[in-house]
Amino acid sequence: MYRLIGTIILSVFSGLTQANNQQYELLTHSTQTIIPYEISDLAVSHATYTSLAGSDIWLSTMSKRLERFMADPTEREEFLRTVYYEATRAGLDPQLVLSIIQVESSFKKYAVSHVGARGYMQIMPFWVGIIGGNQNHNLFHLRVNLRYGCLILRHYLDIEKGNYFRALGRYNGSLGEATYPQLVLNKWLDSWHYSLSPVQIAQN
Repeated sequence: MYRLIGTIILSVFSGLTQANNQQYELLTHSTQTIIPYEISDLAVSHATYTSLAGSDIWLSTMSKRLERFMADPTEREEFLRTVYYEATRAGLDPQLVLSIIQVESSFKKYAVSHVGARGYMQIMPFWVGIIGGNQNHNLFHLRVNLRYGCLILRHYLDIEKGNYFRALGRYNGSLGEATYPQLVLNKWLDSWHYSLSPVQIAQN
């Protein structure tokens, strides 16, 4: 047990994917109401992001933090706009989603775990049949991957009545173990914490 936990921790800090083993559970009613009939492969436009966020300060702040994972500024902006849109759409904190992505895939678009989980948020292929209605969705596409991941996490949060620790355990397939949820929560509180001061809000 201790050797396994040590291996998991080492793999996270080595930039390897987490051993994601999500299990199928009947989707909650609230999650079903936001399942898209069509999931676009296109990233969210700047205009769409701005209308939702009402601020570019978040985009600028997160872009600086993401630079060590994504060198190209255009790629970072497209990625962050999509994270913000899909997270907010599912009622999630975008910084939490960034934390999950860092732990799951270290922001590697084509990451694949040893159990077959794919992409940024390490989505198991069986979800395509559940969420996508067996459509031919490519889990390596940016918006597809993030929409699936955010819907799945929303689903688990609904099951756990807002308990992030347990929901994250379900997301990773490690319910009852502390290692994965704690890693994500630590990233959320430290690496991706964000808040605007009243002065910044007024200036924007």
